Amino acid sequence: MASNQLTIGSRGSKLALFQANWVKAQLEAAHAGLQVVIEIIKTSGDVFLDAPLSQIGGKGLFTKEIEDALLDDRIDLAVHSLKDLPTVLPAGLSLAAVSCREDARDAFVSNEHSSLGALPKGARVGTSSLRRQSQLLRLRSDLEVANLRGNLDTRIRKLDEEQYDAILLACAGLDRLGYQHRIAERLSVQQLCPAVGQGALGIETRETDQETRGQLQCLHHPPTHSAVIAERAFLRRLGGGCQVPIAGHAWIEESRLEMLGVVASTDGQKLFRDQASAPIEQAAELGTQLAERLLASGAREILKALTAP
Repeated sequence: MASNQLTIGSRGSKLALFQANWVKAQLEAAHAGLQVVIEIIKTSGDVFLDAPLSQIGGKGLFTKEIEDALLDDRIDLAVHSLKDLPTVLPAGLSLAAVSCREDARDAFVSNEHSSLGALPKGARVGTSSLRRQSQLLRLRSDLEVANLRGNLDTRIRKLDEEQYDAILLACAGLDRLGYQHRIAERLSVQQLCPAVGQGALGIETRETDQETRGQLQCLHHPPTHSAVIAERAFLRRLGGGCQVPIAGHAWIEESRLEMLGVVASTDGQKLFRDQASAPIEQAAELGTQLAERLLASGAREILKALTAP
């Protein structure tokens, strides 16, 4: 492709296109004469909308088709919500840039209730995430958790149609699309530990495409990158995907990297939580060591039960 043009591969949802267009605008502003176009690519996760993610999941549910286009030279870069990107990338591809993270917390969204604590017993809460389900039931075992799929607008519409009393979404997506007013409560990371990579964008390229990788450095945010290195190392050691309730969130505090990790049973009855810190340059080691501590404390049995054939 011409060196003055780049093609972004993106999912077609409103949020995915907002994120791709943000990357496009940043690149065109940073590099005079550069033209960036967006190619919409439908992924498996966009096609199978009825079943819970944990049933149709597997690594790369929202990324495989886009990565195939990268490997086939049909696009130059892929813009992902980093939480959707598997921790092991296909041979020949790598993470070229990580954006500054938006609010990584989960949002409690309800038209009738001001907070999670205000929900009445037996209230119906929608989420497609086992991670959210397990931690929610740990906090409120009296609630009914129901599957909720679809893009962000679809999920909000289902809430407005009174199919649910409340739904759980990522704050970052709501903030990016200007839906802050729909957030009744931003849940702390201690209440509901976020998904690995939540709130950050991961930009993937071919390893050999040094020109594009260089152009992307204007988007790269080293503090967020350090945090997600730890989180992705944590998830990689635990071997988790959509089928397993694993949560991990890292942040920089007083020049050190802090990380919280959670592994839970789907019903919330068993939950293992730990926190650790390390120098920023030891991000990967921090994530791996925190995972080892959780495995030793009892999380191994949960993971074995959930991943058994």
